[in-house]
Amino acid sequence: MRQVLVVHYSQTGQLNRLMQSVCAPLLQRTDIQVDFLALQPAQPYPFPWPFLGFFRIFPEAVLMRPQPLLPLAVDADKRYDLVILAYQVWFLSPSLPMSAFLATPEAARLLKGSPVVTLIGCRNMWLMAQEKVKQRLTELSARLVDNVALTDACGTAASFLATPLWLFTGRQKPYSWVPRAGIDAAEIAAASRFGAAMVQRLTVDALPIEQPMLKGLGAVRIDAALIASEKVGQRSFQLWGRLLTALGPPQSRRRAVGLVVYIVFLLCLIVTVVPLSALLKKLLTPLCKARTQRDKAYFAGPSGE
Repeated sequence: MRQVLVVHYSQTGQLNRLMQSVCAPLLQRTDIQVDFLALQPAQPYPFPWPFLGFFRIFPEAVLMRPQPLLPLAVDADKRYDLVILAYQVWFLSPSLPMSAFLATPEAARLLKGSPVVTLIGCRNMWLMAQEKVKQRLTELSARLVDNVALTDACGTAASFLATPLWLFTGRQKPYSWVPRAGIDAAEIAAASRFGAAMVQRLTVDALPIEQPMLKGLGAVRIDAALIASEKVGQRSFQLWGRLLTALGPPQSRRRAVGLVVYIVFLLCLIVTVVPLSALLKKLLTPLCKARTQRDKAYFAGPSGE
């Protein structure tokens, strides 16, 4: 019998729905055993988020500083034929619970030599978070064989408003004039095709999974206009993350003051630098076409668009 482990953490419940859709074909098989490991922070993160509370975790998320988890309900010495890591993106980084899991001794044992599929549900920017996860998987001697990333249906511009309102109110559409935040329900339902492809590979033979299973299924979509923005944002986040950490622990008054300054800076960045960067990128597109195609192919891997 093939063994599959699904490691997951969902704050809003959306990622859980996506995970369940992907896993549905696996659960229908009698020759595949699926174990679920729900990550539970020792101090639960609130939802909806208090405004300042959301930003207080920014440095730890960006710097991937592990926060305590409750004991992991898993046999770390069990060998799995496939591990699925389902994670959200917080501040261009994997969510703190997933970062914490990847730093545990249990993860080191579970993932060593194991094929891994990453499953991402987020607003729209996930490239830098996935780079961090890829680096950690390499350090753990795991093999990333596929990646699925589904993003908000309302688009980049609208999600600047819709997604924060969801986080701070707990409602995906708190006002009639705001687009509905989140991944389209039909797209979540259609994600079962990824699970079906995994079933096909897992049951065709008993050999280890070494090649992508999801090529040609539209596992990811790369928005070339966001690549440069993510790289610049990541460098800025790293700088501010270290600065805010130096000011004090998450609940300290000094960090709160620093966060207010950072939030003002971030808002100015969004309304000035980001649009100018997008315009510049568009003007330079003819000159950077080859590089853009290389970047898109790299970030789309291993599953491809």
